[in-house]
Amino acid sequence: MADLKQSDIAAARVAIGERIHTTPLLSSETLSERVGVTVLLKAELFQKTGSFKTRGAFTKLLTLSAEQRSRGVIAVSSGNHAQAVAYCAQRLQIPCLTVMWPSVSPQKLAATRAYGAIVDLDSADAVEAVERANRIAAERGLTLVPAYDDLDVIAGQGTIGEEILEQAESPDSVLIPVSGGGLLAGVAVSIKAGKPAARIIAVEPESSPTLTEALAAGRPVFVPQHSMVDGLGAPQIGALCYDIALRHIDSVVTVPDGETVCAMRWLFEHAKLVVEPAGAVTTAALLSQRVAFGGNETAVALISGGNIDPAQAARYLQRPGEYLPAVAGAPPSIDGKV
Repeated sequence: MADLKQSDIAAARVAIGERIHTTPLLSSETLSERVGVTVLLKAELFQKTGSFKTRGAFTKLLTLSAEQRSRGVIAVSSGNHAQAVAYCAQRLQIPCLTVMWPSVSPQKLAATRAYGAIVDLDSADAVEAVERANRIAAERGLTLVPAYDDLDVIAGQGTIGEEILEQAESPDSVLIPVSGGGLLAGVAVSIKAGKPAARIIAVEPESSPTLTEALAAGRPVFVPQHSMVDGLGAPQIGALCYDIALRHIDSVVTVPDGETVCAMRWLFEHAKLVVEPAGAVTTAALLSQRVAFGGNETAVALISGGNIDPAQAARYLQRPGEYLPAVAGAPPSIDGKV
């Protein structure tokens, strides 16, 4: 059984120190009125490298020995994790190689290179990239920095929970995006340690339900990826993450991709936030009323990142109706117009 304690998260926060930003917790009267409870947005899109991933990457790299640092590190990612590891490695003067694949976001690829990493694009997809990274790591003696299924990484992501508790004082519900599960596991442990009665609500794309499928099977299982939410595209939830999350979450909500795109537009128009699809899923769950609340509550929605190609953002924001799910009973739009 994976054992992550609040003291591990507190230690990670001390280790990271001022290397990261304390991101803001934003209020939204418009969203609160729509949902019927006080809604606060934890804006990790303002984190260094544009997503929460920097927290876990720094935490992991700071545990490496001098010899491991000299040999270098390797990471596998569609974008945000690659950027975070590249950035942190650059700051700590550690050689960095990232294994990606040709279909990743051009913006995330360019950013990873700009942070000083060497990028390997000789993999057809995420599954092949994982196999290639493991092989290269063994051949060259590089340290593999996991994107999520690692206790140091999970502890680093959990520092978000400590910030939420300090900023919101007493949240009743916290909505957290889930894919590989590192963010969910870390934040859930931290929130439950500070306020056991708070509900932890996992939110994932309907087209990439790694946690939902794991719960149905009783273990992590491979889930084919068909989602436009690339930041939540892990092929399965991590074993450590699943074990931790299982003991701390209260419910799981899935969101159709179309509702996520509409939430992106809503955040742009009403909150003036430009977010990537993965960062909009929790807002989508609230706007589409997929979460039930009991009255005078405070709900925190974690916006995990904002790394999106401008052309892609423009396409989603200008034509959100194209992405609405063709499902009976699905909301026609988020705000009554598209």
